[in-house]
Amino acid sequence: MNLYTSLIAHCAHTKSFTTLKAIHSHIIKSGFLFSLLGHKLIDGYIKCGIITKARKLFDELPNRHIITWNSIISSYVSHGKTKEAIKLYNNMLFEGVLPDAYTFSAIFKAFSELGLLRDGQKAHGLAVVLGFEVLDGFVATAIVDMYCKFDKMRDARFVFDRVLDKDVVLFTALIVGYNQHGLDGEALEVFEEMVGMRIKANEYTLASILVSCGNLGDLVNGKLIHGLVVKSGLESVVASQTSLLTMYSKCSMVEDSIKVFNQLAYASHVTWTSFIVGLVQNGREEVAVSVFREMVRCSISPNHFTLSSILHACSSLAMLEVGEQIHAITMKLGVVGNKYVDAALIHLYGKCGNVEKARSVFDSLTELDIVSINSMIYAYAQNGFGLEALELFERIKKLGLEPNGVTFISILLACNNAGLVEEGCKIFALIRNINHDMEFTRDHYTCMIDLLGRARRFEEAAKLIEEVKNPDAKLWRTLLNACKIHGEVEMAEKIMRNIVELAPGDGGTHILLTNIYASAGKWNEVIEMKSALRDLRLKKSPAMSWVDIDREVHTFMAGDLSHPRAHEILEMLHELIEKVKTIGYNPDTKFVLQNLEEEKKISSLYYHSEKLAIAFALWKSSGRTSTIRIFKNLRVCGDCHEWIKFVSLQTGRDIIARDAKRFHHFKGGMCSCKDYW
Repeated sequence: MNLYTSLIAHCAHTKSFTTLKAIHSHIIKSGFLFSLLGHKLIDGYIKCGIITKARKLFDELPNRHIITWNSIISSYVSHGKTKEAIKLYNNMLFEGVLPDAYTFSAIFKAFSELGLLRDGQKAHGLAVVLGFEVLDGFVATAIVDMYCKFDKMRDARFVFDRVLDKDVVLFTALIVGYNQHGLDGEALEVFEEMVGMRIKANEYTLASILVSCGNLGDLVNGKLIHGLVVKSGLESVVASQTSLLTMYSKCSMVEDSIKVFNQLAYASHVTWTSFIVGLVQNGREEVAVSVFREMVRCSISPNHFTLSSILHACSSLAMLEVGEQIHAITMKLGVVGNKYVDAALIHLYGKCGNVEKARSVFDSLTELDIVSINSMIYAYAQNGFGLEALELFERIKKLGLEPNGVTFISILLACNNAGLVEEGCKIFALIRNINHDMEFTRDHYTCMIDLLGRARRFEEAAKLIEEVKNPDAKLWRTLLNACKIHGEVEMAEKIMRNIVELAPGDGGTHILLTNIYASAGKWNEVIEMKSALRDLRLKKSPAMSWVDIDREVHTFMAGDLSHPRAHEILEMLHELIEKVKTIGYNPDTKFVLQNLEEEKKISSLYYHSEKLAIAFALWKSSGRTSTIRIFKNLRVCGDCHEWIKFVSLQTGRDIIARDAKRFHHFKGGMCSCKDYW
C-alpha cells in the first residue's frame, strides 16, 4: 500500500503519465481496494495534466472525500473548464457534501469568469452560513475578487470590511478592483489603510497602486511608492517596472520614465510596449521610434499594442518609409487582422497622404468595425475626399454598425475640407435629432463653425457658438479665421471683442487680426496690433516647412538661406520660377503681410519656406519620378499653393503638401482641394 502511494507521488511529481497508467493497471490486477488508492491516483492524473482520466476515475469511486471533489473542481477552473467545475460543484451539493474553504476559493473564480452573478451570490450566502466569509481569508479574497469582476464594488467593500484578519492578498484584491474600474482615489485610500495596519505590500499591490497614481496624476505618492518598490527589492519585477513606466508617463515625467527604463537589467515585451506607448502619448514620437528599433534589435517580439502605438508615432511624424517597414513586420508576425493594428495602418497612410494605400489596407479587412471605418473616413477627410467619406458614412448603416463621436467628427471634417456645406448641415442635424445619448463636443462645433464661416454664413456660425455652454476662445477664433479668408474686417473686429472678454491675452487671436488688417492694407491698425503683441510679450510662430529625403529631414524657414546646399537650392528655385512664369504663374502679393514696395513683396514671396523645400527636393531627387512630400507647420500660403500647381505641371512630378489643416495633392497643374482649404 505504502509502496503504491510512494510510486504514485513520484509519477505525479515527475509528470510520468505512462508509468502512472501502468501502476493503475497493476493496482487493479493486484486486487487492492480501489477506494483506498483511488484518491491518490486521481491526484496523480491531475498533476500529470490528464483531467479526463482523473474525472473518469472520480466517477467510478464509491465514496468520494471532499478533498477529491476539490481536486477535480480546482483543476477544471485552472484549466479554463469553468462550466464543468460549476456542474461538479452543483452535483456535490446535490449529494449532500458541504463545500470547504478550498471549494469556495475555486468556485467563486468560476462564477466570475462565466458572469454568473446570481449563482455567485448564492454561493456567497452558503459561505456566510458555514462561517467561511469572515473567518477564512482565502474565501473572503475570492468573494471580493468576484464582486470586483462583476463591478459590484460596494458589495466587495462590504465583504472586505467584515473580514477579521485581513492580509495583503485581500487588500490587493480590493485595490486591483478599484483600479480596474477607474476608482483610483478609493484604491489609494485602501492602500493607505493597508500601510497604516503595517501590512507589507507585494509586487501586485505596488504595481496596481502605481497605475492608480498615474491615472490620478499623483506624482508625490507615485514617487513615494517608487521608493517603497526599491526598498522592497521589487525593481526588477516586470509588473513593477511596467507600472513605474506607466505612472511616470501618465504624470508627463518622460525623463523619469526614460531613467527607469535605462536602469532595467532586463525588460519584457510588456515593459518595452509600456515605455513606447508612454513616449508616444507624451509627444516623444522620435524617441519612441528609436526605442522600437532597439526592441527589434534585441529580438523582443512586438505585440499588437506595440505595433499600433509605433504606427501612430510614424503617423504623427509622417514617416512613410518607416511606417511601411513596420507594416511589413506586422505581416511577418501575422498581426495583420488585429483591428487596432489595421486602424493604425489606415491612419498612417492617410496621415502620409497615401489615400490609395490606406484604402488598400481597408479593403483587405475581412471584418469591418467602427474603428477601421472611422480611420478610413478620417483619412479621406484629411485628404479632401469628401464624397468618398460620405459614401463610407452611408455604408455604416448598411453594415448595422453604430456611429460614435469620432465618426461624426471625421465626417464633419470631411465635409468641411471638401466644402460640402449642405451635407455637413444635414449630418449635424442628424446628430441632434437621432443621437440623443451622444453629447456634442467642442470638436463637433468647431467643424461646423469652420464649415459655415468659410461659406460666409457668419450669422449661423455665431448662433452656433452661442449654443455652446461656456464657449471658449478657440470657437470664436475658428470664425475669425473664416473672416481672414473672406477679408471680413468689420465682422473680425466684432469677434475680437468677444474673444477679448473670454481670453484677453490670447496670442493666436491677436496674430490673426493683425494678418486680417495687413491683408486689407490697414497698416495703422497693424502697427497697433503689433504693439499690443509686444505688450503681451507674444510672438508669432515662424512658418516652417520640411522634407524627408533619403531618411534625412531638411527644415526651411522663410528667407533662411543657411542650408549647406543653399547655392544649389537658389539656382533650382530661380530656374523653377522663370519656367512657371512662362506657363501662367503670376506672384500674388496680397499674401505678403508687410508694408513693402511691390518689388520687395514679390521678392519675399519667392523665399517662402514651401518654395525652398520643394526646390531642394527637386534638386536632390533630380532624374527621379517619385512623389515629393513636404510638410508645413502652418497653412499653405495662397501664392505658394498656386506656384506648386504650376510646378507640378511644368516638372511632371506629383507633389503632396501637408499643412496644419489638411493634405494637398498637386498633379498636372491641379490640386485635390480644388482651391478650397
